[in-house]
Amino acid sequence: MDPTDDSSNYDLAIIGGGINGCGIARDAAGRGWRVFLCDRADLASGTSSASTKLIHGGLRYLEHYEFRLVREALMEREVLWGIAPHIIWPLRFVLPHHNNLRPAWMLRLGLFLYDHLGGRKRLPPTQTLRLHDVPAGAVLKPEFTRGFEYSDCWVEDSRLVVLNARDAAERGATIATRTACVSAERADGRWKLTLQDENTGQRRGIHARALVNAAGPWVADVASSVIRANIPAAIRLVQGSHIVVPKLYDQPFCYIFQNADGRIFFLIPYETDFTLIGTTDLDFTGNPGDVRASVAEIDYLCRSTSAYLRRPVTPDRVVWSYSGVRPLFDDGSSAAQEATRDYVLKLDAPQDEPPLLSVFGGKITTYRRLAESALAQLQPHLPATAGQAAGWTGRTALPGGDFPVDAFDALVAGFVADFPFIPHLMLRRLARAYGTRTRELLAGVTSYADLGRCFGADLTEAEVRYLIHAEWARTAEDVVWRRTKLGLRLSADQIAVMDDAMRRMLQEGMAAA
Repeated sequence: MDPTDDSSNYDLAIIGGGINGCGIARDAAGRGWRVFLCDRADLASGTSSASTKLIHGGLRYLEHYEFRLVREALMEREVLWGIAPHIIWPLRFVLPHHNNLRPAWMLRLGLFLYDHLGGRKRLPPTQTLRLHDVPAGAVLKPEFTRGFEYSDCWVEDSRLVVLNARDAAERGATIATRTACVSAERADGRWKLTLQDENTGQRRGIHARALVNAAGPWVADVASSVIRANIPAAIRLVQGSHIVVPKLYDQPFCYIFQNADGRIFFLIPYETDFTLIGTTDLDFTGNPGDVRASVAEIDYLCRSTSAYLRRPVTPDRVVWSYSGVRPLFDDGSSAAQEATRDYVLKLDAPQDEPPLLSVFGGKITTYRRLAESALAQLQPHLPATAGQAAGWTGRTALPGGDFPVDAFDALVAGFVADFPFIPHLMLRRLARAYGTRTRELLAGVTSYADLGRCFGADLTEAEVRYLIHAEWARTAEDVVWRRTKLGLRLSADQIAVMDDAMRRMLQEGMAAA
């Protein structure tokens, strides 16, 4: 590794391909810095694909007086909706009043603050409901007579990660998936990183002026085993699990329910035919890569839901579950659900030595603001550039999101007119995933046959090839659980067939290169 070789020299190296790492990479690349990002697995393969899929202020955080976090998150809802309206859209949440839990005045006060704390402009305000008189009350037990309805937003979480990485790459960043950083050390005023290809085992090196440890729940492991430094903050690992069941109701509403243990959880319409239920909060020990929803968590979510719905939910109805580990800053809270969701950035910058920034905690909703804060700390250690000014990421659409927030149906109508041989529902799904870039995916397609082989659930060879070429997909799991959620509709045999086909596609691509 020659430090004079410009091809191996970067201004900023980032370890971790989750939302925080990819958000920092996008912002830094847009500002003109040379950026390298690596992840030993796929993008969003950890916590960032295991969220509740919400862009929200966090209503319950008001109880813990986290007003700065809630205000920042509320302000970000409409910013993110504006830059990615294909993967982010508004939802209405119904909060039934439970006579034995938080009093109605407390809920009204919280929702008043929620409406006014974050500069809401386009999202509709809170309203009070007589649940027996509105469709949203039909699925609830009759004892729930009063409630409130408010706004937040949905996000396709893993796609948000990938689109940030895609935009970073188009602005010059190097995105290296399935590439582990096996060592990082300060040498001659720069960081010297040794990287290993997880498929071939081959090693190479790069240099960087600054290093970001955005490894999520592995942040402490990377600090001790790769960087060999003591992390300057305590980390608390908290497991959150979700279950998916066949849809429980036909209305478009989401529900937020309270539990007697002080927790809240959500019911959200999911992938047309399902309902998403979650989340839990449990302290976690062990390898975050091995986290799974436990039998006890599944039972907890089913029992908690059944306490509100006329028709009980039982574990045998669960068609899928997933679990993630949140790397929270340890603020000494006694209960996992009380630990702060705010992000904490710790800069280690000894005199005349390259800086290390470690990222703790954070929410998907505030990832963009986290990136801005991270670069504000690193900027004094980086060269001057002629790139974008701070704040540009909130004004510039993510790939595929360059259309007005109220024009999604018009976008789909345009695809239907131009590709009448493709089923309407399929085009709508593609538009939700790829936005205006659906035309890039369908370039040269003049008949359904041009899409190539169908692997099931309208997932075609054309889409898979696009994901390999444009979005770093390498396995069927990457495609059916992170780039899409078609794993809910495909059999194990269909997924295995696609895995084999993708291996051949990748071999063909390497041969052509």
